[in-house]
Amino acid sequence: MNKTELINKYKARLILRNYSQRTVDVYVSALGVFVSYLQENHIEKVTPLILEKFFNYASSELNYGYSMMKQVLASVKFLYNDVLKEPIDFDFNIKMKKPSTIPEVLSVEEVQRFLNTFTNLKHKAIFTLCYSAGLRLGEILNLRIRDIDSNRMQIHIKQAKGKKDRYTILAPNVLDLLRNYVKEYAPNEFLFEGQNGGKYSSASVQNLMRKHRKLANIKKNATPHTLRHSFATHLLDNGTDIRFIQELLGHKHISTTQIYTHVSTRDLKSVKSPIEMISLQL
Repeated sequence: MNKTELINKYKARLILRNYSQRTVDVYVSALGVFVSYLQENHIEKVTPLILEKFFNYASSELNYGYSMMKQVLASVKFLYNDVLKEPIDFDFNIKMKKPSTIPEVLSVEEVQRFLNTFTNLKHKAIFTLCYSAGLRLGEILNLRIRDIDSNRMQIHIKQAKGKKDRYTILAPNVLDLLRNYVKEYAPNEFLFEGQNGGKYSSASVQNLMRKHRKLANIKKNATPHTLRHSFATHLLDNGTDIRFIQELLGHKHISTTQIYTHVSTRDLKSVKSPIEMISLQL
């Protein structure tokens, strides 16, 4: 089986297993790296030692980080277990230390400053909805007009990450903004569409983020996903139960949501520095 045939069979099996398009693209890309490695090194028979050398190559030579290494591991594992169905004496569950990082978060004042830089109604609606409902960029772009439930004041997120549906909140002032936007732009299918119809461009949203971040004089390296992080953190700051935040964000595990406890100021505000017991001469 040549490379093209293998990748086509691999892709078809992923689609048959109902993987999301994003996961299909990531897995196929990772498989391409693996197959190219075998071809460039003239490897005809894959052994556990060859696999170990490949993963070491991906880590040390290609400088793949934790997330990319996990994707490559999963991709090659799927190849042997689900496509080739060939037993191979290799433990794909390699234990890797996950980097300990905390998300970048904007303050409420920074979010307000950022959103108020927009004069274009469509652009303002996109970013306001992103923050107010804690949505991923892909979820924003996949929204259809019918997903906005003004009666129940909810937004129906369909087939999001992990092929899961969920509901999130729709604030009254955001509903007013969306009504004004729809009245002016009259989208046909998707809530936010390009000039020629269809989904609005992800690259355009990223460019707008960079432009208006500068206009708002925000020094942090904020992205559209930073607004989602900020939504969760601000809810936590205001005393919202973390399990409710988990549901709104669509997290499978509470441990994923708990990362926001590291950036929330709710508990920090109750802690006094020992310097407050000292009389400083200013």
